Amino acid sequence: MSWSGKASPRRCHLSCTWTREKAPREKANQPALRQLRQGPTDEAQMAAAAALARLEQKQPRARGPTSQDSIRNQVRKELRAEATVSGSLEVPGTNVVPEPREAGSTHLAVPGVYFTCPLTGATLRKDQRDARIKEAILSHFATDPVAASIMKIHTFNKDRDRVKLGVDTIAKYLDNIHLHPEEEKYQKIKLQNKVFQERINCLEGAHEFFEAIGFQKVMLPVADKEGPEEFYVLSEAVLAEPQSLERHREQLLAAEPVRATLHRQRRVFQPSPLASQFDLPGDFFNLTAEEVKREQRLRSDAVERLSVLRTKAMREKEEQRELRKYTYTLLRVRLPDGCLLQGTFYARERMAAVYGFVREALQSDWLPFELLALGGQKLSEDENLALNECGLVPSALLTFSWDMAVLEDVKAAGAKPDSSILKPELLSAIEMLS
Repeated sequence: MSWSGKASPRRCHLSCTWTREKAPREKANQPALRQLRQGPTDEAQMAAAAALARLEQKQPRARGPTSQDSIRNQVRKELRAEATVSGSLEVPGTNVVPEPREAGSTHLAVPGVYFTCPLTGATLRKDQRDARIKEAILSHFATDPVAASIMKIHTFNKDRDRVKLGVDTIAKYLDNIHLHPEEEKYQKIKLQNKVFQERINCLEGAHEFFEAIGFQKVMLPVADKEGPEEFYVLSEAVLAEPQSLERHREQLLAAEPVRATLHRQRRVFQPSPLASQFDLPGDFFNLTAEEVKREQRLRSDAVERLSVLRTKAMREKEEQRELRKYTYTLLRVRLPDGCLLQGTFYARERMAAVYGFVREALQSDWLPFELLALGGQKLSEDENLALNECGLVPSALLTFSWDMAVLEDVKAAGAKPDSSILKPELLSAIEMLS
């Protein structure tokens, strides 16, 4: 076989490779290189052709793209498209999760998550709230034992189903007394009664409630029993004013657990190029810093496998799982004058809460406005739309925009909104963002 015929692609590739391997010796041995350029001998050509023939027989034919290849390519296209739309070079689902910082770190966007005690108005750290709420309820016994005992029942007992069952049973006792004031049997409650033991005795605060509304513990004889048993018996003073029992019953049924409210930590900043930069403390995360790093490693290792197997629905489900890692979110709203309004929210709060927060800060709070996410997407003031469902966790920068149609109508009517967007008391405390 001669080299003068048409060479197959494999032969050309072998020849080029063979020539490249010899190239580094050019300077060391010029005569040998010139000899090589004259072409191989007939024997070498025949040996090379035979070797190539053997290789081609052993080499499996190149196969066309499989369905798995098609899926992989399609998913990659979708992921690149999603990354382009979001303005990120990272593949969606693999972007780096912000690492939580220690509360003492400098340049934190907010020092931590804080709460307000509804009973005392005190500002509480996240790790203080439960203990301080309990202290406030217990101290309330000195001034209003009925209200304190009701708060204790609803707050100290975490099983809401058990609380409801116990409260309904107590309400039934009081209802019977109110509806049948002459019936003596309804004016006393046997403490060893099975219903009382299973539904009421197990609730913290239940005994304090009975005593606060006028029941007294008394030992009474019981038919067919050798010794007396303990009862709650209504005092004569309360029997003379049965309407008070009805009032306490309504209080008990209408009460809710006492919970510390999230402190918005509202702040106003001057216009700043750092508006979209957020360094968050660990309070904003359900994971520790080490757990976040481990999650990133695992996600990075699995991205290729997931890109093949995930459908769009599966990716959306995974995104929702990611969103649940955040309990709180820090939002900034860029106003038309460039100033920034900042506040802390629960990740599952509704967009309506954000609109209300912004409206409270406006001078012209009667004018309608819109909030826009990154990219100009309008965020509806929808009661059913949660912040994490909008992707606004664990932090986000929003843009404020007046409703221009309404603004034009206002101007046409001869009125105009206040020159300053925010209320004066907020502007007086404006800060530099660092």
